Amino acid sequence: MNEVEKYLRCTEIVDCDSDLIIKKAKELTKGLKTDKEKAIALFYFVRDNIKYNPYDSADRYEYSIASATLKRGFGLCFQKAAVLVAMCRVVGIPARFGFTDIRNHILSQRFLDMMCGSDILVYHGFAEIYIDGKWVIATPAYDLGLCRENGFIPTEFDGVNDARLPRYNQEGKLHVEYIKYHGSYDDLPWQEIYNAGAQHVASLGVDVDKFMAKWRTEPK
Repeated sequence: MNEVEKYLRCTEIVDCDSDLIIKKAKELTKGLKTDKEKAIALFYFVRDNIKYNPYDSADRYEYSIASATLKRGFGLCFQKAAVLVAMCRVVGIPARFGFTDIRNHILSQRFLDMMCGSDILVYHGFAEIYIDGKWVIATPAYDLGLCRENGFIPTEFDGVNDARLPRYNQEGKLHVEYIKYHGSYDDLPWQEIYNAGAQHVASLGVDVDKFMAKWRTEPK
């Protein structure tokens, strides 16, 4: 297996052998000729048709399986990225995960409360897609409806330039700062993400076990 071929294989999380994933990926790319055209079509489907929801799936491994996220129609950043990665692989486009820590200056009070007052989000996830001989970042996290409701600038993807979360919102206020890049992964590093989140919570002086127990039992 060469360096690119491993980004075409199926895994438990990137279940590109799922009938649901295969059907949707082929439906969205029918009649399209180039990898760039196909990747763009897949990106916008995932961005806008799978809603961003950080409240009801963060701690569940099974919720991060690509077909499960596609079926329920919402998910976290890395769960949405898993769907995009899986569908790209279905149509023969190498794709992988990328992760970075970000600081989000425009979090809702509800989200801040959930994060123990911290505006740093560890292991924010996105897709990296291999198009025309190079890796291109594609971040489908925030759907268009969410952006319009909150005054965010939508992330646009042209298959050529890296598509990251915009630094400013529509009013010109600072929104997202990228802090630390964690690298690229052929599969979702679930335990690494969980451990990083636990370490971050502990660094805030919060008991991790109590935090997780409270998070799981609160209404979403």
